[in-house]
This record gives sequence, C-alpha cells and structure tokens, in this order.
Amino acid sequence: MSDRIRLGIVGYGNLGRGVEAAIAQHDDLELVGIFTRRDPATITPLGRRVDVHHVDDIGALADGIDVVVACGGSKTDLPEQVPELVAHCCVVDSYDTHAKISEYFAAVEAAARAAGTLAIISTGWDPGLFSLNRLFGEAILPAGQTATFWGRGVSQGHSDAVRRVPGVAAGVQYTEPIPAAIDAVRSGTRPELTPGTSHTRSCFVVLEDDADPDAVRAAIVGMPDYFAPYDTTVTFVDAEELAADHGAMPHGGVVIRSGTTADEADHTIEYRLQLGHNPSFTASVLVAYARAAHRLALRGETGARTVFDVAPGLLSPRSSAELRRDLL
Repeated sequence: MSDRIRLGIVGYGNLGRGVEAAIAQHDDLELVGIFTRRDPATITPLGRRVDVHHVDDIGALADGIDVVVACGGSKTDLPEQVPELVAHCCVVDSYDTHAKISEYFAAVEAAARAAGTLAIISTGWDPGLFSLNRLFGEAILPAGQTATFWGRGVSQGHSDAVRRVPGVAAGVQYTEPIPAAIDAVRSGTRPELTPGTSHTRSCFVVLEDDADPDAVRAAIVGMPDYFAPYDTTVTFVDAEELAADHGAMPHGGVVIRSGTTADEADHTIEYRLQLGHNPSFTASVLVAYARAAHRLALRGETGARTVFDVAPGLLSPRSSAELRRDLL
C-alpha cells in the first residue's frame, strides 16, 4: 500500500488543473480523484489515469482521500462547498474575500469540529504568504506601518466575481498598483493609504447577447468587497480580443513594512512576488498546505486553521533534521 498522501481535487478550472500539475511534482503526494459539478465524462485530466467523479459522490469515496483541495471561487463556491466537504474529509482552500474571512472561518470551524476533521482556509499568496509577511513585519517592527500592493496582474477571485454578473459571458480583472503610492511607502514617509489611493482595477468583459452594457458596468463597479472602493474601469471586448490579449494570468505584488526600532533607527522589510501564472502558483501553495493539513490531522487536530496556525516545517516533504541541516 502506498504511503503517499492521497489528495482529491474539487473543481477543475484553472486552479484545479494547476493543483493536478503541482501534485505531480511531489513524490509524497498522490492524486486519487477529481470531483466536479459538471458531467464527469466531459472532463479530461492532465493525467489520464485519474478518475473523475461528480462532486455529490465524494462522501462515498472519502475513505480513500486524506485531503481535498477545494478549487472553487470565493464568491459563492467555497462558502457553500467547504462546510459540506469537511463533513467527509480534511480540506484546504484559497478563500480570498478578505472582508469575510472571519465569518467564513467560523462556519468552517463549526463544521470541521462537528465532523472531527481539519481544514486550512485562505491559503495561497494573498491571503496566505503575504499574510505571513504582514505578521512578521508587525511583530518585528511594532512601531511602523505595513502596505500591501497587488499587481499588475489578473486576480482569479475578482475575475470570477466579474463572470458571475448577469449579462457577462466572459471576463478578466486586472489589479494595478498606483506607482506614486508605492514610492511614498518605500520612502519611509508612511502615507495614509486607502484602497482608492493605492490601486485601480481594470475589467475586460465579453457581453452575452442582448446584455445591457450600462447595467453590467454598474453591477461591477458597485460590487461590495470587490470593486466599490476602487477606481474601476470596465472595457467591453469581443471573445477573440479577450483570448488574444488577456489569456495569460500574470500577477504578483509586494508587502512593505517600514518601522523604527527603539534606538530610532529606520528600517524597511520588503517581500515581493512576481508570478508568471497566478493559478499555477496558487495551486503550488495549496498543495504544500495540503501536506500540512494531513500531518496536523494525524496528530488528532480538528477544526479550522489559517496560515498563522501552521508551522512552516509542516509544508515541506523534508524531515526536521534535513531542514535544520540545509536551510536553517
């Protein structure tokens, strides 16, 4: 019997395909099934030997899965799916609606505690890796200010939110930092930034037939938690232009902490990511946290966790002795 960690994927879009590819890079992980709301016969996995099932069948197959990687969107998919999934399996996800993470955590925590399973929510790079770097900055330089800038890049969560607006056939959203705001933060002046003074958002949208462009634009620009606080531009394009000019998914950003130590010396901590393909990088983070979830579950831990609760060594396939020898 294999001693590899058995993973399942729920949702097979860009992120789900990225998770499948990421799993193949790790010798201690094994993909045992893909679960979809679509007709399983319409799904062609990258690894042709992987079985595809309807998501409703996951309960019957849960005994053969150690951790489920939930790859749905944060607007509606994950809040509905993850509390149901943790009734059967341990779960990791990349829920990224920052304003609602506490509410989401509480729902997943209750469901996981009741089932005796474990979930690590909101992994990825932000929330996720950037969250950790914000924590490090505040803990090390308590007298200071943290600023986070995203992009220019395609946001999966915001693009998903755009595509769910009635009348939208397809679309992507770019988050764009305002250069003057980054320069001000790096200078150490610690400016008071708001969402609207630090970023803009650009949406490129393909309309459905007979859709009202004014209504679509108003629904996007006024969407709470996603676009309402920002200077948001909506540009309508045809499907060919969207595919040709906006098919890539780059992203990235920077977390900057500027602060002063007790001797009144000034310091800056900066953590930067430059991503060639947002879904594949996010998938790689999810897979590492799936390993951690399994290890925590083997210890008997239950309930919900975030990246703040997971020791970094649990992400690595290497032993503690190897990590001390080679990385410490």
